[in-house]
Amino acid sequence: MILTDTHTHLYSEAFDDDRDMVINDALKRGVSRFFIPAIDSSYTAAMLSLEKAYPDNVFLMMGLHPTYVKENYLDELKHVEEMLSTRKFYAIGEIGIDLYWDKTFLKQQQDAFKYQIRLAKKYHLPIVIHCRDAFDEVFEVLESEKSDDLFGIFHCFTGSFEQAQQAISYNMKLGIGGVVTFKNGKIDTFLNKIDLNHIVLETDSPYLAPVPYRGKRNESAYLVNVLEKLSEVYGVNTEIIAQITTDNSKDIFKV
Repeated sequence: MILTDTHTHLYSEAFDDDRDMVINDALKRGVSRFFIPAIDSSYTAAMLSLEKAYPDNVFLMMGLHPTYVKENYLDELKHVEEMLSTRKFYAIGEIGIDLYWDKTFLKQQQDAFKYQIRLAKKYHLPIVIHCRDAFDEVFEVLESEKSDDLFGIFHCFTGSFEQAQQAISYNMKLGIGGVVTFKNGKIDTFLNKIDLNHIVLETDSPYLAPVPYRGKRNESAYLVNVLEKLSEVYGVNTEIIAQITTDNSKDIFKV
């Protein structure tokens, strides 16, 4: 059984003391494909180092995370563009809009989101969307940029059934992680109405650990807990869900 973690920050400082052990634990549990979202330029070296250590398992994205859109965001976008011009990446991400922490830079977040969508189209890459307290704002940008060459993943999807359908209408897969195991997560109440062909698995480690690890550091190995919950929600065995969601990830990332 091959499992794909479509969103994991394995370069995070949270793993500095035991990164190799965390990765090997995941590999032992069948999680052998790790897609690594960018945050900003300060993490680029760590991402490249991770890829060098695990070239057969680690696949890098490039982008500017919305909560890191600050006064210097144009310099950060320049870094994104420079990196894209020099080597292979598998997606533009994570990008989007986040109004949970701070609304000060909403205009700049919108500009950065649109700019990076256009970079994705230029390089024929998927986008990986971060959305927090900003569904309307994200959908407004997606509507303005919708086209056949716009596609990707709505990372850490936590919206309603109607919002799920809207995301899918923009050629987005839904990234499902630990939230599906939460009692108040709600998405488990309607997820079985959505075809598995629209779903990919993720952890967002070190964040959003699934039950029974909720509140602790998340790890890619815990993707198995997400898989087991989806098996329960869909009434389908884990091997089938692993196969379909990995195939979906290959459809998006082309690897």
